[in-house]
Amino acid sequence: MTDSYRGVFGAVPYAIRNTDSWTMRVYGVIGALATATIALVVTLALVVWMAETAGVPSGTYLFTRSLYVVLGFAAVAPLLAPLLFVARRHRRDLPVAVGYDRKLAYAGFLFLASLYLGLIVTAPADLRDPTESVLLSALYALPRPAGALFPVLAAAVVFWTHYRLRSGGEDGSKPGNGSTT
Repeated sequence: MTDSYRGVFGAVPYAIRNTDSWTMRVYGVIGALATATIALVVTLALVVWMAETAGVPSGTYLFTRSLYVVLGFAAVAPLLAPLLFVARRHRRDLPVAVGYDRKLAYAGFLFLASLYLGLIVTAPADLRDPTESVLLSALYALPRPAGALFPVLAAAVVFWTHYRLRSGGEDGSKPGNGSTT
């Protein structure tokens, strides 16, 4: 533990440095940049929203501002989770299944793609470009609340992947099941 990290900001470079998976290293860079971008956009949007509603004496705006922060955190947490899981696994030298880092990176990329799909579904009608694409037409046809399903399901995949692979040995076996590893 001499090469330990300090908090979230140190865990990202720690995970990138200590993983053997190039997929996780690429995800580490892309995931960290996406996380920083989302955090910046949510913060700036919240500041603008607070300025626009500063004179309104209503408790509803206070609640929706808080909800906005929670939703921003919900978009960032599954992006950082694969990096934090990998950093923790390497720092503590925990036994995991073969391909743990790589599969968590794939789950992280899936979550990033699901955010994009969710944004397409929830786009206002006046911002949607007419298209010949069958896929885009199908996504536009979905009801706007359905756009939240993509990120929710992909976040579940990230945490399920970690849960499924976290306690396996290097040969994929679980400790305590009679294996000699």
